[in-house]
Amino acid sequence: MRYFDTFVSGSVVGSGVQSFFFSDPERPVTGRVYYRLAQSGEYQYSLLFSNAVDTTFADGGHSRAGRVLDEWRVLSMRAGICRACSPEACVEPEGFRPVLFDGKEERWVRPGELFASDPFPLAAEKGDCLCVETVCAGRTLPCHPESLLPAFVLRDGKWIPSKEQPFLSMLGCARPARSRVGLLGDSITQGIGTPENSHRHLSALLADRLGPEAAVWNLGLGFARARDAALDGMWLYKARQNDLVCLCLGVNDLLRGRSAVEVQRDLATIVRALKQSGVKVLLETIPPFDYAEDVRPAWEGVNAFLRGELAKEADALFDVVPVLGRGPETPHLSRYGAHPDERGNAAWAEALAPAVAGLLRLG
Repeated sequence: MRYFDTFVSGSVVGSGVQSFFFSDPERPVTGRVYYRLAQSGEYQYSLLFSNAVDTTFADGGHSRAGRVLDEWRVLSMRAGICRACSPEACVEPEGFRPVLFDGKEERWVRPGELFASDPFPLAAEKGDCLCVETVCAGRTLPCHPESLLPAFVLRDGKWIPSKEQPFLSMLGCARPARSRVGLLGDSITQGIGTPENSHRHLSALLADRLGPEAAVWNLGLGFARARDAALDGMWLYKARQNDLVCLCLGVNDLLRGRSAVEVQRDLATIVRALKQSGVKVLLETIPPFDYAEDVRPAWEGVNAFLRGELAKEADALFDVVPVLGRGPETPHLSRYGAHPDERGNAAWAEALAPAVAGLLRLG
């Protein structure tokens, strides 16, 4: 797909296919999602979507990584700029423009397809919100239940908060950027623990520190496992499109009872797959998460493997435990909450930024 030859991530909030929901194909779903723009200026934009589930959701009983979703139909799509947006109220854009697919309003989406809209010009300021309104229909539709983005659906003539609608895989912006930085992780990377729409999570703060030379793409998704990425499906395909990937996975694997050996194997598979694609890897240790004492040995074992063996295959290792852990006696307990709050994300971004900039030779 040549999409990534032109477009880089134009927003730093995590967005992707975390799960799916069932819908009546005879009753179209009308939804709006608000994406805050990461840059000022006039650029061509293109909206990228996926029709395959990226990661396993919750216990995996409903939705698992790699599930190919059935076909559905985009009936219409339009986009418009808002100077601000809120998770509590649906804000009306200053004006809408149609978003087309091969010059047409409607598009049939094939099972498992990664597809993009036609490019369209957009002039905006950093911090403005792009409202993407989608009218679609199908039996199974992709969604992102834990998204931090303001999202609403139209029901009985009223806009109500709801994540049951398709979300972008990437808000593509055709701007010059020296480097593409992907953050591949779970809910901690996504920013759960910070207020919705606050932009006080890691990827937003890291992007501010790296500056416009780097385009940051938040690929963090709640409940994600290292095993999900090791399947080498759509999620890892998207990660492969970056120049550098910050890899921070393993919490959910351990919490779901996977052994240290299994998690080590999957993390090694991910690192090797990224390196084979020419992507630099900044390997992060598994963060503290207030683990029970019976989980702590596996957590310590995996992190010892990352610091020792797997670090040799990566381009750099960043040890997040001293930043987010409670201290040398109880490093498995979190200093800022199991899902780090705004203070924890700020400390993480401040410590991580020099390592990322050094690998990219920025500044």
